[in-house]
Amino acid sequence: MAGSDTMTARWTRFMNRVQARRAASARPATAFVSSPEPRTIGSFARGRQLCSGNFLFAGHLVQAPPATSIWDIAAPDFAFEAELQGFAWLDDLAAAGDAPARAAARQWTWDWIERFGAGRGPGWTPALTGRRLIRWIAHALFLLGKQDRAQSDAFYRSLGQQTLFLGRRWRAAPPGLPRFEALTGLIYAGLSLEGMQDHAAPALRALARECETLLAGDALLPTRNPEDLLEVFTLLTWAATALADAGQSPGDAHWRAIRRIAPTLRTLRHADGGLARFHGGGRGLEGRLDSALATSGVKERAPGGLAMGFARLSAGRSSLIVDASLPPRGAASAGAHASTLAFELTSGRRPLIVNCGSGATFGPDWRRAGRATPSHSTLVVAGESSARLGPAGPQEEWLVGGPGHVPVEIGHASDGLRFEGGHDGYLSRFGLTHARTLEMTFDGRGVAGEDMLVALGDADRRRFDKAMDAVRLAGIGYQVHFHLHPDADATLDMGGAAVSVALRSGEIWVFRHDGRAEIALQPSVYLEKGRLKPRATRQIVLSGLARDHVTRIRWSLSKAQDTPIAIRDLAEEKPWEDEAE
Repeated sequence: MAGSDTMTARWTRFMNRVQARRAASARPATAFVSSPEPRTIGSFARGRQLCSGNFLFAGHLVQAPPATSIWDIAAPDFAFEAELQGFAWLDDLAAAGDAPARAAARQWTWDWIERFGAGRGPGWTPALTGRRLIRWIAHALFLLGKQDRAQSDAFYRSLGQQTLFLGRRWRAAPPGLPRFEALTGLIYAGLSLEGMQDHAAPALRALARECETLLAGDALLPTRNPEDLLEVFTLLTWAATALADAGQSPGDAHWRAIRRIAPTLRTLRHADGGLARFHGGGRGLEGRLDSALATSGVKERAPGGLAMGFARLSAGRSSLIVDASLPPRGAASAGAHASTLAFELTSGRRPLIVNCGSGATFGPDWRRAGRATPSHSTLVVAGESSARLGPAGPQEEWLVGGPGHVPVEIGHASDGLRFEGGHDGYLSRFGLTHARTLEMTFDGRGVAGEDMLVALGDADRRRFDKAMDAVRLAGIGYQVHFHLHPDADATLDMGGAAVSVALRSGEIWVFRHDGRAEIALQPSVYLEKGRLKPRATRQIVLSGLARDHVTRIRWSLSKAQDTPIAIRDLAEEKPWEDEAE
């Protein structure tokens, strides 16, 4: 299997090179029929950093003298190189918008044409080409102003060559986000470029088929990655807007996908505007979620129940989002996390309880650690994950042995909202089912939780008793983790019986428990994309031993009585670039 996968990947790369060289040998004479308005959102601060020679991509910072070409720096790994070749950094230079940013954008774009335009380099993949075409077309006015005829001709010719390549190779993009990037880029080019109109209709038909596939599954994306869903949704809204600008209308499947995804993203949106961080996804680029939702024009919210396998409780200023479904399976689980029944809690603009997040940009060790159950705000039995990574081979990164049954119920409590769920991820090893109840008061000022470990049937009790015999009846260890956001300041209080958590907004939350477990504040990390290294933070941990067929742990989080209901939270965020400097 491993050899077969390797041969498939090699064949794909070979065909990409062949078609890239073939496309580059063409000399399409083209110009803009229409140019879509820039829809992307860049970062002014990142644009200034790029101009000053600080290149931060995929978790790596490469520093170079100002005026260094982006193509002269040595890429530390392929992920770094892919971000360069995709040209999303054009959004940041356009956001800066001053003369140095414009000069850098032009120089680096024409440097790319000179170095890679003949079909060379790692950027000739369908997904990266689609991403690059979107940026080149969207920022064409930013790039082309005051350029001479030779430079303009080279730009148009390269756009045409990349469109020809994409028309032949979009099918080689893996299903999901990469294929949506490829098809959206092809639609942009087909609508915008003279002589490329024949590519638009086939790309729209293919996009409709991908939307139908998307709509066929309950989870929308099999990866269950919220940030990937946002990226797909953004591409669909961009394509719909480009079609409208060209006097055309998206197909029925296209619109139905937008109308279904928008309510799901609203469910996955925390009170501070960021996405819930599950299954390898981050919060999303600042402003992209709200911009995409506004552009879509879809106002509906998801009906009660699960959205892409997640449950949401929200009231007042608080939002709580729970992973309430089976983890992804098979190849879709290559980036998934063992996070069943983990939750995140945000109050106003301030995250409170979080998951550690994806460590993919910090190397393989951090990536594996971030996927483990102890890196999530949930209960862990004997330090083991509820789902494990596969054995060595092609399935090494897949999740295996995870929960097979995750019953949930969402309803009302006497004074608020209630979530009840369970999973059997520890059943085969310990005979225990993890059951979790979460309740939020109607004003959002309090959350009460109960975690139970239960041996339900006779077979489960025998398995539990056997596990107890293996530890000489000492008990099966458990820990309930509550990872705190780095901006939350936590201190043990009430003689060590509680934890007070102060947010930068001035709110104070108090964590209490029923005394059946030991409470401690322990080190933790916050794995955040765009950072050079993991951020140090802390976690509240309740630990104890399960000695009976039923073990119950109760806990609560509530705002201190002197915390006002409404806070005008104007505290400034720490700029990302402080760390780079």
